Amino acid sequence: MAMEEKRKSRLYALKPLTDRLPAVTRPEGHVHFRTKLFWVLFILVLYFVMTNVFLYGLDKSQTLDFFASLRAILAGAQGSLMHLGIGPIVTGSIIMQLFAGAKIINLDLKDDEDKSVYQGTQKLLVIIMIFVEAVPQVFGFLHPSGSFVTNLDGWSIPYLLPTGNGQNLSRFLLVLQLFAGSYLVFLMDEVVSKWGIGSGISLFIAAGVAQQIFTGTFNWEPTTQGIPSGAIPKTIYYLQNLNSGQIASGGLEQMMLSPPNALVALIGTMAIFFIVSYVESTRIELPLAHGMARGARGRYPIRLLYASNIPVILIAAVLANVSMFSLLFWQHPEWPVIGHQWWIGAYPSASDPRVIDQQLQQTTPIGGAAFYLSNINGVQEWLLPLFSPTRYGVYLRGHTYAQVALHLGIFLTVMIGGSVMFARFWIMTTNMGADAVAKQIQSSGMQIPGFRRDPAILERVLDRYIPVVTVISGAAVGTLASGADMIGTVGNASGTGVLLAVGIMIQLYEAIGREQMMEMHPVLRQFFAPA
Repeated sequence: MAMEEKRKSRLYALKPLTDRLPAVTRPEGHVHFRTKLFWVLFILVLYFVMTNVFLYGLDKSQTLDFFASLRAILAGAQGSLMHLGIGPIVTGSIIMQLFAGAKIINLDLKDDEDKSVYQGTQKLLVIIMIFVEAVPQVFGFLHPSGSFVTNLDGWSIPYLLPTGNGQNLSRFLLVLQLFAGSYLVFLMDEVVSKWGIGSGISLFIAAGVAQQIFTGTFNWEPTTQGIPSGAIPKTIYYLQNLNSGQIASGGLEQMMLSPPNALVALIGTMAIFFIVSYVESTRIELPLAHGMARGARGRYPIRLLYASNIPVILIAAVLANVSMFSLLFWQHPEWPVIGHQWWIGAYPSASDPRVIDQQLQQTTPIGGAAFYLSNINGVQEWLLPLFSPTRYGVYLRGHTYAQVALHLGIFLTVMIGGSVMFARFWIMTTNMGADAVAKQIQSSGMQIPGFRRDPAILERVLDRYIPVVTVISGAAVGTLASGADMIGTVGNASGTGVLLAVGIMIQLYEAIGREQMMEMHPVLRQFFAPA
């Protein structure tokens, strides 16, 4: 009894609270393939609807997109119910996974009761993270409109806000809207996971990136110069309105290289799709044989992208947080030591001509550490100024080319080195290392032919591959993401976003194939059904 009490995690104390949180019930029996497909499509449509429902009472003219550099990962839309996107869910999930992997929380996820406590605690953590992200947003960067504040001046909330405090009440209502949208997204993820196919989080990321790519490719709305902003409509416009001499003297350059959504960005996006599709299928397969059942054989695949896209997500989130906090410091000069310090990060003002011409955003760093750690967004920021300084010099943001070269070197080093570091960290904390995999293979009764059935021997064999593949995996995703950013992607989907979308679509395709197999051959359900 004493050992049982010792085994229990302190998180069990939260169980009375987490059991009362709203949740989606799990189906009691088999869900047909058509029903699963219906829920996936319905949730996908609902996601796009929510990205177009804007927060009531928000002043859009004074809104800064705090998460602009993370849009591809967060799958949100600025100023909408999906403004926070999947940020709170991903943050809460990563925190819980790291704590469980590092044995900080004493839970055995193979035990049903412990797994229930884990999921309930994660749900509570997501709620906390929604408020942690929503409150600074509303009180710093999402401003309520003047008419909304005036209409609420006569209202009050007993014991919280007195009558006549319309400014705080309007912000309180904005926070509630963000909470409602974010928690609804969490429940939508549960619907897809339990009643649909794959993961709702992955579905939203892929949908958001696909929308950005589609818009960047086919958008016919004109820019301030009256030229369509989409890559294909812009190309057609130039071909229709320029003669052969004009195309040869500068039109071809405008079509191929000039932002926004240059043809080279479209070609780069397509190339990343094909490269990632190929790399995702590259793997080393270790032969396995069952120790007891003669003739029973199998293979253990070690994919080239062994750590998946997680490392590049984590390093992109770290760099985005650097930009986010440096912007916060820049806008508060009253803070001692760190307030409005150029060496942390300098940003353009709203009256800056580059902001007015939409060549820069107010959230784009133009100096300090934040500049050197910021993303490269296309060839115009590092390559084109070498060939045409007068035309593309504005994209240098007032820096010399030596500073731009240093920015490029630091960005590549941090992206690739950081991805390798996070890949090794992720493998160690998620039971994907050689020792953990050896125990999993051993517990399944399998062994490598020609070797004794000993976990230590199996671990030594796996140790020849997994650490090396982990480093290669982190370097590969870091190189692909940063390379795509250097070339540019249509719709500003970012290299990280394109990587995620391709990987998610491949996994969804494989999951749909498994579901169809189980529908045609019900006996296969026992092999594919989750534990």
